[in-house]
Amino acid sequence: MRRRLWFFSLAVAVIAVLIVGVPALVIAAGRDAAAIGVTVAAMVAATALAGWLTAVLAGRLGRPVEELAEAASRLGRGDSRPLGRRYGMPDLDQVADGLDTSARRLSSLLAADRELTADASHQLRTPLTALSMRLEEMIAAADDPDVVREEGSAALTQAERLADVVTQLLSPARRATSSAALTGIDEIVRQQVVEWEPAFRRVRRKLVVIGVRGLQAHVTPGGLAQVLATLLDNALMHGGGTVTLQTSQNSRSVVVEVRDEGKGVPPELVPRIFERSVSGRPEGTGLGLALARTMAAADGGRVVLIKAKPATFAVFLPRNPPQPGTRTQPVRGPA
Repeated sequence: MRRRLWFFSLAVAVIAVLIVGVPALVIAAGRDAAAIGVTVAAMVAATALAGWLTAVLAGRLGRPVEELAEAASRLGRGDSRPLGRRYGMPDLDQVADGLDTSARRLSSLLAADRELTADASHQLRTPLTALSMRLEEMIAAADDPDVVREEGSAALTQAERLADVVTQLLSPARRATSSAALTGIDEIVRQQVVEWEPAFRRVRRKLVVIGVRGLQAHVTPGGLAQVLATLLDNALMHGGGTVTLQTSQNSRSVVVEVRDEGKGVPPELVPRIFERSVSGRPEGTGLGLALARTMAAADGGRVVLIKAKPATFAVFLPRNPPQPGTRTQPVRGPA
């Protein structure tokens, strides 16, 4: 583009020199040879100067346009790197601002898409695993109608919960808002024990529930179920021995603790245990605890690591609905 602009500008400049120079040359021809030489030299100098000026102008105008065109092309290919340059020309700078804004928006959308994909794969794995275990139990007990009926009912409950998880993941409005209501905690805890007991039984481990019964908190049942499922999955994968769910309450919160008898959380992971992509195993995704904390916070609760060895996580659930106009503060750190 710069070359075309230079040729066009140079042609215009040469024509202008000729328009002015030819009449001057005719006038000089009527005088003497020296006048003709001076006029020709002036025309050559003017042409050379015009060529240099047009080259500078073409570079100043052409380079920004080429860079803006390249940035727009990159953006069209999904490359969200911002241009990050301005040229001191209002019109071109305005175009650059628009491209950089679009690049930042595209980067944000791509990041959200990657995050949703990772969250969905992790959140769907837990109920799908529980559902597959129930179906295996049904197959193993095919000769016992009562067991088949019981396991079939549990599988149906898990399938409905899986549908709720899919709906929540795919609905931004649902992820952004809470449908918390005063809910009994016992039934949610019992449901998780029923779902996870076969998995713990297979590895010869126990799952027990102790503590206060009849507690109620303002939570979204599906959200709390997902939080507890994540903590139980974490205890199954990373912990050892018996896993205990203990319920209690204080003046403000209902507390559900999940602890095991394993080696605990490595000291170097304690400050970062709730960060995304932080896992105690190389094959781990590091998403579970981060998602659990996010889901609890959506209802005004929080998930904390209250003891590293043996690993003891606590879910604090609000006993009272949040006051209008208040916001849940983000929770950082291990406890």
